[in-house]
Amino acid sequence: MKAPFTFFILLVCATGIAQKTFETYKQKIPGTDLTISMMPIPEGKFSMGSPNSEKGRSGDEGPVHSVEIAPFWMAELEVTWDLYQLFMSREIDNLKGTGSKGNEVSLDVDAVSGATTPYVEMSFGMGTEGYPAICMTQYAASKFCEWLSAMTGNFYRLPTEAEWEYACRAGTQTPYSFGQSAYHINDYAWYSNNSGNKYQKVGQKKPNQWGLHDMHGNVAEWTLDAYSEDAYGKRKGKTTANPFKKPTKTYPRVVRGGSWKDSSDKLRSASRVYSEKRWKMRDPQIPKSKWWHTDATFVGFRVVRPYHTPSQKEQKIYWKEKHTN
Repeated sequence: MKAPFTFFILLVCATGIAQKTFETYKQKIPGTDLTISMMPIPEGKFSMGSPNSEKGRSGDEGPVHSVEIAPFWMAELEVTWDLYQLFMSREIDNLKGTGSKGNEVSLDVDAVSGATTPYVEMSFGMGTEGYPAICMTQYAASKFCEWLSAMTGNFYRLPTEAEWEYACRAGTQTPYSFGQSAYHINDYAWYSNNSGNKYQKVGQKKPNQWGLHDMHGNVAEWTLDAYSEDAYGKRKGKTTANPFKKPTKTYPRVVRGGSWKDSSDKLRSASRVYSEKRWKMRDPQIPKSKWWHTDATFVGFRVVRPYHTPSQKEQKIYWKEKHTN
């Protein structure tokens, strides 16, 4: 199922013009040649979760319930080390004023916390240039979004769990965005049977119907939500608009999409995974780092930008909520 409008390629720096267009654009990173391709995800309603009959489902994927989603842009690709290392090094921060800049965010980049240097090489030899960044905590991924917002003037954050599933499905209700079975999964995903026991460069597999690559597999992706096994039951029998379960503690939080380590059933659109303390087992620091999950070599993220920009107070909910180790 195609989106109910035509996609256009628009090479812009996403300035905060009075009349927003809702098209594909490339967000330029100041002082670099790097861009983030952002795909328009139309507003709509979908059935979130999986039916009891779906092969490989878990109990936390139900009941199926109705959800309405407001329009937003989502990154075509997972955030790569090329981009994430800019956030880690912070060497381009003084270049934030170069080029065009949006007006959605009023934030001094110097006020954004920076990630600590990891004690081991976090790609674990799997590759960096063009490969997805991994092992960051959800807190670190959110801080990347805050930094990106300060640098560009446009508001970026992690997707909610509902936004992520809606974008992954791309108008479908089948277990995978490409069909009822995993028969064609090699065309769309890196997973345990074809990954060579490592992640792969982003964007090599076919995209879903809304132009998003690697929504199934490669690396699993952080969402904003706290994990709750019975979250869906509380929405049963009604349509919920833009649900978001705000975390009140560090664990557990929702990760979506499955990874290079997983079997095909873990890559289904409805499949849910949650973060755990054991993702820091090899971290020798006391207290444990709030920036790195040394044992989560399968977790990365991608960014979204809501079409309707939240207030500055609301923006901080997504970036600056309290986190514990």
